[in-house]
Parts: sequence; C-alpha cells; structure tokens
Amino acid sequence: QVELVESGGGLVQAGGSLRLSCAASGRFLSINTMGWYRQAPGNQRELVATITSGGSTNYADSVKGRFAISRDNAKNTVSLQMNTLKPEDTAVYYCRADIDVTVWEKRAYWGQGTQVTVSS
Repeated sequence: QVELVESGGGLVQAGGSLRLSCAASGRFLSINTMGWYRQAPGNQRELVATITSGGSTNYADSVKGRFAISRDNAKNTVSLQMNTLKPEDTAVYYCRADIDVTVWEKRAYWGQGTQVTVSS
C-alpha cells in the first residue's frame, strides 16, 4: 500500500510564505513525476507545479517566479516553497505522485490535501 502524507499548510497573510512537504511511503519500485495541485471552492483541481525524477520542473503561469518545487529522491519527498502569497492562492493543496508499484502496475497516488489560506 502506497501512501502520500502532506504537511505544512496553514494561514498566512498576503505577501507571506509557506512551505508544503509530501512524503511517499509503502512498497513500490520507483517514483516518476511528483507534483502539487490545488482546488479552491467552486473550482476544478488545477496543476500548480510538477517535477520529474530527473529534476525538470513545470509551473502554472499564476505561480511562476513565486513558487519553487523540489524533491529528494532518496527520501521520496517533494516540497513546494510558496513565496509572495496572494489571497487567490487560497485552496486545498494536493500532492500527487506517479508511481511504478510493480513492473506491471503504474498508477497515480494523491495525498489527503492540506489547506492553505492567505488573508488580505
């Protein structure tokens, strides 16, 4: 059983910073792309940032220059440093990992979500 556990959400004032972390645990062969998504009330879940196992990153236009994604392959973790936060960044943030569970089974796993609230 594979599990993703997130931490680091909370309440912050506009202009502030938060750091989210996500750790994968369980039995699997390897982790491919990891990423962060978010969902605000009434909106669909949207991509925030992704990072491949080789370190290539991709960001939503709305967070470029403010957020930075990183990962530690040895620890099976991914982090999201969020700076210059805006009220429109308020959402539940979800960690996602594309995992090779076995040679034959590849699937995406999601964390339980962590709330980020940015006050104006």
